[in-house]
This record gives sequence, structure tokens and C-alpha cells, in this order.
Amino acid sequence: MTEHAPPQHAVVIASGGLDSTTVAYWLADSGSRLTLLSFDYGQRHRKELDFARQAAGRLNARHEVVDLSGLGRLLSGSALTDPAVEVPDGHYTAESMRSTVVPNRNAIMLSVAVGAAVAVGADAVAFGAHAGDHAVYPDCRTEFFDVFGEVARVGNEGFIAEGFRLLAPFIDQTKADIVRVAGQVGVPFADTWSCYRGGELHCGTCGTCAERIEAFALAEVEDPTEYATAPTGVAR
Repeated sequence: MTEHAPPQHAVVIASGGLDSTTVAYWLADSGSRLTLLSFDYGQRHRKELDFARQAAGRLNARHEVVDLSGLGRLLSGSALTDPAVEVPDGHYTAESMRSTVVPNRNAIMLSVAVGAAVAVGADAVAFGAHAGDHAVYPDCRTEFFDVFGEVARVGNEGFIAEGFRLLAPFIDQTKADIVRVAGQVGVPFADTWSCYRGGELHCGTCGTCAERIEAFALAEVEDPTEYATAPTGVAR
């Protein structure tokens, strides 16, 4: 994680999931003022937005939901936005998880978040990508964030806050590492949402559920999540 002083005001891209919620709690624990920014991009697991709203309330942070729902029609072919594409079961790093890629999603979200940060004078935008994302999602890799951070600074030169940073504090850490940090900063695990299917309960079989189950087991932290299909084992 970053060794720099914490930002004074960070705009956090908050999905309501474990990763972004942990980023928000970690920054709040460091004394940063927060704005949580969520996106409705037509995702089938739209219920995650309710969990982001809850996190903002607990952290006394401003929360905004950006309506990009029309993007679902343009970004077709992904299991997250296209009803015709099934959400695959299996491990998060499996080849089948490629069907969950939403084209250019993070660049779109980060562009909006940087604009919001410039508008309010925030000195950071924070995002919850982690090392486990690298196998499937090219826009969760260090190279992407390094380039995008420079684009943000150059594209807003003269307007962006001095010392502005794009923060991805867990980008080289595992999901199990995030669970450990979450426990340290008081994240209420049961009030985070991971499942891509967006049902009444976490399904327990899709890639994000499999990753969540594995992370708690590897971190040796009790998982309070209720799954529709009970976990039967953990891949190591």
C-alpha cells in the first residue's frame, strides 16, 4: 500500500463490494475526508449500489450514484450487462471469467471520478483493484493505473489539486490481504456485496463468490456471508 501521507479528500469509486468498501474504510481510518461515487452502468447485480449507500452512511461520507445505465446497451457481450450472457461459475481467475469483462469500464468510471475530484478540489481518486484481478481484467493492472494517473494530471493541468494521486492501494495485494486489512479497519463484512448474479443471497458458485469464499479462508477470518450454495472447499 502507499507510503505517502493520506489524502485530505478522496473520491472513492465505491461498488459496495468488499474491495472498494475496504479502501473507503482504510482511508477514513487514516483521516481522509471521503466522497463515495457509485455507478449504475446497467449491471445485473445493481443491488450492490444499496451496499455502497450503506457504507457511505456509516462513514458519514457524501454519496453519489452516476446513472450510466444506457451503457449496458452499448457494452453488450458481457455477462454483467447483457441478459443473454450467463454469469459463469468457477474460480475467479478461470478463462471463463473473460465473459465478465465490461469493455473500458474502469477508464469510464475513473474519468468521471477524476472530473468529480477536480470539481470539488479533492486530491485523490481511489479504486479497489487488487492482484487477483490482473489475470482477467486489463484495466485493473498497474500499467493501466500508472498511465491513467498521468492522463488525469495532464488533462486537468492548472485545475487539478496539487499533488493529486490516483490510488489503488491493494493493486499488488491478494483478496485475502484485503480481508485482513478490512478486519483491522472495521469493515462490516456482511454489509458488502460481491456476487455477480445479484440474487437475494450470494450464489456461492460464481467467480466473485468463489474468490470471496477463498479469501476469507486463506485470511483465516470468519466469513459471515450467507450463500445460496454452501461452500464445499477452497482452492489453494
